[in-house]
Amino acid sequence: MSKTTKSMVGGMTVLGITGIICKLLGVLFSIPLTMLIGADGQGIYQSVYPTYNLLLTVSSAGLPVAVSRMISHALAKDDPRHAKRIFRVALYLLAAIGCVLSIFMFASSGLLAHRVKQPETRIGFMVIAPCVALVCILSAFRGFMQGQQNMVPTAMSQLIEQVGKVFIALPLAKLGADRGVEYGAAGALLGITIVEFVALLFMVFTYLRRRRAFDELPQLSTSPEPTSKAVARNLLRISIPITISACIVPLASFVDSAMLVDRMMASGLTLAEARPLYGLFTGLVIRLINIPTALALSISMSLVPAISAAAALENHAGVRQQSDLGLRFAFLIGFPCSVGMSLLSRQLISFFYAETLSAAEIQVTSELLAVSSLTVVLFTVVQATTAILQGLQKQHIPMYTLIAGVACKIALNYILVGIPGVHIHGGPIASLVCYTVSMVPNLYYVLKYSGMKPNWSGWLIRPGIATLCMGAAVYLLRAVLPVSRLCTLAEVAVGVAVYLGAALACKAITREDFASLRRRGGHKRKA
Repeated sequence: MSKTTKSMVGGMTVLGITGIICKLLGVLFSIPLTMLIGADGQGIYQSVYPTYNLLLTVSSAGLPVAVSRMISHALAKDDPRHAKRIFRVALYLLAAIGCVLSIFMFASSGLLAHRVKQPETRIGFMVIAPCVALVCILSAFRGFMQGQQNMVPTAMSQLIEQVGKVFIALPLAKLGADRGVEYGAAGALLGITIVEFVALLFMVFTYLRRRRAFDELPQLSTSPEPTSKAVARNLLRISIPITISACIVPLASFVDSAMLVDRMMASGLTLAEARPLYGLFTGLVIRLINIPTALALSISMSLVPAISAAAALENHAGVRQQSDLGLRFAFLIGFPCSVGMSLLSRQLISFFYAETLSAAEIQVTSELLAVSSLTVVLFTVVQATTAILQGLQKQHIPMYTLIAGVACKIALNYILVGIPGVHIHGGPIASLVCYTVSMVPNLYYVLKYSGMKPNWSGWLIRPGIATLCMGAAVYLLRAVLPVSRLCTLAEVAVGVAVYLGAALACKAITREDFASLRRRGGHKRKA
């Protein structure tokens, strides 16, 4: 395994482990939050969050990826002067865009609350509005570090975000909840804004501490330095298709935040029945699903600069090798997570929320998780293929495939959620269709433009055999053990052990993979 590939896998490892910890902390954060504001308060909280997430994605999804790719490309060409200009221009752009959207969100809080037909959400929209600008600026620093294939600062800032929620957002939610659930939800959202400010301070400090070492990189390229206008034009050219791609899923959630409750009411439920179901699905189930998808995001963030650097040097063998590695890890991670979470859906919901939810709420939430978890493998592969195509400067392709997938999702949500007896259960089915429609053409175009041949044995057959072994072991344990926290931990531990053993036995995972995982990602250059 090459040094560059080992660095990429190391970066995936750093971000993946940190991502799982962060998502677990997010789930743990949701338990006391649900206790403080209830399922109804979660419904209010989750009605604000999709709008915030959409504005955040519009403003900061594409540019950091473009920064990462362009800086990686410049450093591969021994042109750190160009890399510094890219960062400066991106920082100004992101700060300007973030501030405009923060002002828009604050000023339009009344209209946004009216859109979701819940006046109680207005204060929530107001207190989280500054967060858009903060995260935009933060993402510029993250893109700069990722372009150097140094994932540690990004990982640390993500940890700060999640730990800060526990120590800042929860106390504010408690203070607000004493006045009503809408103030409790607003308190939690205000806490998120404060925490993002702390994370930004950390990234600024890290940048200042490491700037001298970056300034000492040798300028070996003799290419003329591009103007700021040219850099901005190139950043926008790369980032706009990526931003549109990244906006599609949040846009679907934005539509869902207004549509799902309405469609459930059309199916015969009252608002008092529909809003808690929406809160359980989006606030608890999706949060659990996001734990393994953190690994998918780590693959994506590591692939873009690695493939971009290889492409810049016209290292076609490196592009094929890293693309294959990214897809292999996507399936290795996605298969067991999907099957394991589906089989243990009730156990996992009871593990985290036994004291928070009623028996009926646990039942419906576990049913939703059993189907929703199957999207993990699809999402993981979509993320990996999207990153590969972005690294190959084919960022417009995943934009179109996601548009097709989300169009199917919105249509199915409208139809299925409005059917009596189906209501919220239509949401997971629509998501499965969405990611399937996106994944299949993505795979086709990755094979076409990377030049690699399909590795069905490494992608599907070997991980599939290991997953079947794991699923059989978990199924047997689930049949004989009662539902308890200790038994759930035992089932998860046995499942992981069986999967790793089977994966090693059928060579889905090799010893070389484990050796590379022990390396920490970072962009190292000779003086």
